[in-house]
Amino acid sequence: MELHLSQGAIQNSEADTLIVNLFQDVTEPTGATQAVDQALGGAIREVIEQGDLTGKLGEVTILYPRGIIPAARVLVVGLGPQEDFDAERIRLAAAAASRRARQLKSQRIATIVHGAGRAGIPAAAAAQATVEGTLLSLYRYQAPGHRAAAEAPQQLQSLTLVEFEGRKLPELERGMRAAEAIAGGVTLARRLVDLPPNVATPSHLAGVARELARAHGLKAFVGDREWAAGQRLGAFLAVAQGAGEPPAFIVLEHNAERDDLDTVVLVGKGITFDTGGISLKPSKKMGDMKGDMGGAAAVLGTMKAIAALELPLKVVAIAPCSENMPDARSYRPSDVITAGNGKTIEIISTDAEGRLVLADALVHAGRYAPRAVIDLATLTGSCVVALGEGVAAGLFGNDPALRDLILAASDATHERVWPLPLWEDYREAIRSQVADLKNSGGRTGGVGTSAAFLEAFTDYPWAHLDIAGMELRDQDKGYTPAGATGFGVRLLVELLQRMSDGAADSG
Repeated sequence: MELHLSQGAIQNSEADTLIVNLFQDVTEPTGATQAVDQALGGAIREVIEQGDLTGKLGEVTILYPRGIIPAARVLVVGLGPQEDFDAERIRLAAAAASRRARQLKSQRIATIVHGAGRAGIPAAAAAQATVEGTLLSLYRYQAPGHRAAAEAPQQLQSLTLVEFEGRKLPELERGMRAAEAIAGGVTLARRLVDLPPNVATPSHLAGVARELARAHGLKAFVGDREWAAGQRLGAFLAVAQGAGEPPAFIVLEHNAERDDLDTVVLVGKGITFDTGGISLKPSKKMGDMKGDMGGAAAVLGTMKAIAALELPLKVVAIAPCSENMPDARSYRPSDVITAGNGKTIEIISTDAEGRLVLADALVHAGRYAPRAVIDLATLTGSCVVALGEGVAAGLFGNDPALRDLILAASDATHERVWPLPLWEDYREAIRSQVADLKNSGGRTGGVGTSAAFLEAFTDYPWAHLDIAGMELRDQDKGYTPAGATGFGVRLLVELLQRMSDGAADSG
């Protein structure tokens, strides 16, 4: 979709669909909505008086100007109560309006920037939220050649932000371009998770990383089995040894040559399909395990976004990618393996494979002398039980300042996380009589024991996000269509922006 910014009165726009807004229970429109109402001879006030327009969040009312103004239709979207208004409600309102516009077969839409006027949201933030809500809501995965592609609603061609006051235009432009970059990263992550697992293999993810490097000036490296053996990444190789598809240990760097910048490492679990291995999962809904690389997809999408934003921070993404399959060569319960830092691990369950590939990735992250390391992984069903499917990710860490930054980024993006404890009880549960630690502490407390396991492979400020239950959605909700969500991209970009701003302030 093409994005444009225009100064002027929205009622004069040549777009086929105009989008204005209304707060809940407001009887007299103001600002651009008032201007459109006046141009239409009071049509908006009339539908308010008739009770057909209340301003409820996400409510969309359609008006047909019949040649009074150039647009074929006007959509009035509800913003909800003004006292509750924030960036998340901007995204939700923009999503509702843009989805309705597509249903109406609109091609060119022009919208005011929700919240930049009466609500007092800073112009750049309001523009970013408006464009994010629009672009993210319009995503649809279409399998190549599938008949549904021909039946899908035609995509909108352009979105124009219209602002009357010229002084706001530079900030609106900044917010619009930020949203474009971030939505591009989310879209990449969604597409990778939506792809069938025979397509989104470790080799495919490696190819995506190389293409990102070519397109955005990043530095890419992909380690194979031989390389991993030379690095003594025994935990990563144990998971990969039963896989038919070759594994890929992906490293992607932004500002790789900038030794003057702080380094942040992002680690994403990349199990491209998880059968559970010898500890085989039940067959019901096993197909959803194509999403077990949601962490890797999120960090690749984040790298795409921050490269487009030219973020002044050195960022390294590590995605240890493999299938987890049952095979004569597969690793087994009771095996003892050795990770890259020399620690030995007793295998209790081969279905606790994600923490093994992450262990070697976290060891590798230490080579970069990082300011912070954040890992994302669809790690435990226990986290879904604790926090709910599609509700929030679990947050663990060893650094309060990093935890607080992540929580602030979560509040800003509404990609919700909830802090959970790293108690000594969890460490005790994974002590082994035959190795340094076990890869599972059993069914109870699994979300905590998995985090305690990962902590054993860190010696730097670190945070772990268990995003199980967040990577896929069964139904449309807000600006997230059914299917892959791209969860984590917006959260990480916001976090990195805050870390970059903090580094600049301290410098």
